[in-house]
Amino acid sequence: MGNILGNLEPKIVWDIFEEITQIPRPSKREEKIVAYVIDFARKHGLEYRQDKLGNVVIKKPATPGMENRKGVVIQGHLDMVCEKNADVEHDFLNDPIKPYVDGDWVKAQGTTLGADNGIGVAMGLAVLASKDIAHPDVEVLLTLDEETGLTGAQQLGQDLLENKILINLDSEEEGVFIIGCAGGINTSGSFYYESEPVPSNHIAYKISLKGLMGGHSGLEINDGRGNAIKLLNRFLWLLWKKIDFRLSSFDGGNAHNAIPREAFATITFNQKNEIKFHSFADEFRHILSTEWKSKEPNIELIYEKVELPDFVLSRETQKKLLNALYVLPHGVIRFSPDVKGLVQTSTNLAVIKTNPNEIFVLTSQRSSVETEKFDISNQVKIGFELAGALPKQGEGYPSWQPNINSPILEIAKETYTKMFGVAPKIEVIHAGLECGLIGEKYPGMDMISFGPNLKDVHSPAERVQISSVKNIWNFLLEVLKNIPEKEQA
Repeated sequence: MGNILGNLEPKIVWDIFEEITQIPRPSKREEKIVAYVIDFARKHGLEYRQDKLGNVVIKKPATPGMENRKGVVIQGHLDMVCEKNADVEHDFLNDPIKPYVDGDWVKAQGTTLGADNGIGVAMGLAVLASKDIAHPDVEVLLTLDEETGLTGAQQLGQDLLENKILINLDSEEEGVFIIGCAGGINTSGSFYYESEPVPSNHIAYKISLKGLMGGHSGLEINDGRGNAIKLLNRFLWLLWKKIDFRLSSFDGGNAHNAIPREAFATITFNQKNEIKFHSFADEFRHILSTEWKSKEPNIELIYEKVELPDFVLSRETQKKLLNALYVLPHGVIRFSPDVKGLVQTSTNLAVIKTNPNEIFVLTSQRSSVETEKFDISNQVKIGFELAGALPKQGEGYPSWQPNINSPILEIAKETYTKMFGVAPKIEVIHAGLECGLIGEKYPGMDMISFGPNLKDVHSPAERVQISSVKNIWNFLLEVLKNIPEKEQA
C-alpha cells in the first residue's frame, strides 16, 4: 500500500502509526508487532528488554541538560480489537489495516482502525526516534494482550522499569485526564449438547441481526446501544412460541470488551410454517425499527433461505440456551452514588459462538467497587448454572484508585491550561486501563492517562482525530520538558 497518511502532522507520529497499521496484531498474536518494535529499537541504537510474557520496554537516555530530571515511563499496548463488518473480507492474522483520511479523521475500510492503542504506541516510539526534543530519561513500555483481559500488565515483569512516573497514552478524549478506572472480570458459560439430525420436511433459514453501532463496553455501556445477541435471542425466544423451530447455530460478538454489533442464527422448521415465519419476522422488524429508530437507525433483521445444516441442537439444550440469554443481564447495573453520571458497575453480554458439541457464551463485568464486581459476576455465573451450563470466572483485574494529589497530575494540569487556555477535566472512567495493575507491580508509581480524540473504538466505525493527535503530541512534549528534577539524596 502507498503512503496514505504521509502528509499529516506530526509527520513522525503518523508515519510510525501507518507502519503499525500494516502489521497484524490481534490480541494473543502480537509476535509480528513485537518483532517490529524490537527492530525499531535496534535501528535507533536503543536498549530494550523483554519479560517472560514478551512485554517490551525500550530505554532512551535523557537529552543534554535533562539528566537531573526524574525519569518517565510512556506506556501503551500493542494489540488491537479485531472487528469487521460481515460483508468485509479481512484476515486479521495476515492482512494489513487499510486506513484512509476523511476530513479531520483517520478511519479504516470496514474494520477497526487500531488507533486504540496504535496511536499511543506511535507517540511513544516517536519520542524514542526524535532527535530534536528535550526529555528526561524515558522508558517506553509496550504491553501485550491488553484487550482480552490486560494479560500483559497482569504478568508484567517486576524488574523491567526503573522510573517512577508513568504516562499511559490509552485514553480517548482530548482535554480529559484519567486518574482512576474500573476493575473487571470475565464470566463465561459452556452449553454442551448432543447434535441431532435435521427433522424430515424441514427447511432452513439464516437470520442476521446487523447494523448496530456496537462500541466499547466500558466507555459506551451507558449510551443505551443495542446488543445484537440480546435482540436476536429475543426474536428466537418469541418465535419459538409460534412455530416449533430447531436451532442449529447461534454466533455473535467478537470481544469481551465490545458491545455486539451483529449476531447470526441458523434454524430449521417444517416447511408448512414458512408463511408464518415470514409474517412474524416482518412483524419483529417493525418492532425493532420502532423501538430503536432514534438510537440504532441502521438496525436490520435479515432472513434468507439456506441449505439444510448438518445437525440441530436438542430441544432441551435449545430451551436452556434461549432462556439463559433472555434473562442474563446486560448494561449498567449501578451508577456511582458519588460521581454524577459515572457508571459504577456494568455487565456486557459479549460473545456467543457455536463450537462442535458446545455453545460458548462470554460476558464481561466491570466495577470501580471490587465487591460489586464480584457480585454481578456471581449473578451471571448462577444464571449459567441454573440453565445447565458449565460456568467459569476469570481472575479479573483490580480497579485503579485515584490519587488527587498526584505530582504528574499537577504538572499536566498546569501545562495543559497554559497551552490551551482551558483547564482539563479530571476523571475516573468505567473502562479498564493497565495503570492499576502496573501500580501493583511497581508501588509508588505516579500515574496519569491521556490521549487524543478517538470515537467508536472496538467497532469498524473507529476513528482518530488528526488535529487532536497534533495537540496531544505537542502537549506530551511540553509535559516531558516540565518533569521536575530528582530529589537530592
